[in-house]
Order: sequence, then structure tokens, then C-alpha cells
Amino acid sequence: MTDLILWRHAEAHMAREGQDDLERALTPKGERQAQRMAEWLNQRLAHSTRILVSPALRAQQTAKALGKSFKTVAALAPDANVEAVLKAARWPDAAEPVLVIGHQPTLGLVAAQLLADQPLPWTLKKGAVWWLRNRDREGSSQVVLQAVQSPDCL
Repeated sequence: MTDLILWRHAEAHMAREGQDDLERALTPKGERQAQRMAEWLNQRLAHSTRILVSPALRAQQTAKALGKSFKTVAALAPDANVEAVLKAARWPDAAEPVLVIGHQPTLGLVAAQLLADQPLPWTLKKGAVWWLRNRDREGSSQVVLQAVQSPDCL
């Protein structure tokens, strides 16, 4: 049994003219969203959880709310694809739970691929978490949706 937790970065400022997309910071609302979700996650994450984060500033700021060490992974940047996310997470073969902090539409596509076996344009709300679990059922691998949590509901 292995967990893959997908956390979309919290609300960020719109890009200013000439600003690199990777430099967009969280809004004050986004900072509150990240903090609320971090508190929720910190009550539930296993100590062995690997935390992988996009190099974008907004994802880095979201991750820092957890107060835990994390690894920045270039392959999780805003233009990432499903295969890159799953490879970085070593899904479904990881020996420990993995938390990925990244972007739309990638995280929605990952969730759809794992749960519906199709590249559907599912949307994760800003700051929300989708918690997936891979389990063995009678010799067959299944992906189960453990939880979906939005910072607006905390």
C-alpha cells in the first residue's frame, strides 16, 4: 500500500507584465490557505513521507508552510506532464508515501489518469489536496481516493 498525495499550490498573484511565471508569489489569501492545509496535513502525514515540490515560488511557499524538509524537482514545474510526476514520485512502487506540490492542469490529469485511467481535465482547487492510495486487492492493484480536502473547508 502506497500513498500519493497531490497538493495544488495555494492562490498566487497574477503574473505582472514581463514577470517569469516561476516568480509568482502567494497572495495573502494563498498564504492563509497554505497554512490551513499544512496544519491539516501535518496531523496526517507519515514521518517517512517524501515531499517533492515544483521550483515555482508559489509551490515553494506552499511547501514551506509544512515546516518540513522537501526536495525541489524541476520535472514538477508548471509545464510538467503526468509521466514526469509519476516518475518523480516513483508511483506506484515507492516504499514510502509521497506528497507532490505542483500545478494545474498537471495534478488534475494525474488524478484522472490514476482514478479513471484516462487523461481527463479534472481540476484541483487552489490549495486543495487529493490523497490517493495504491493497494493490492486479490492480486490486483487498485487506486483508491482516500480524501479530498479544500482549504476553504478547514
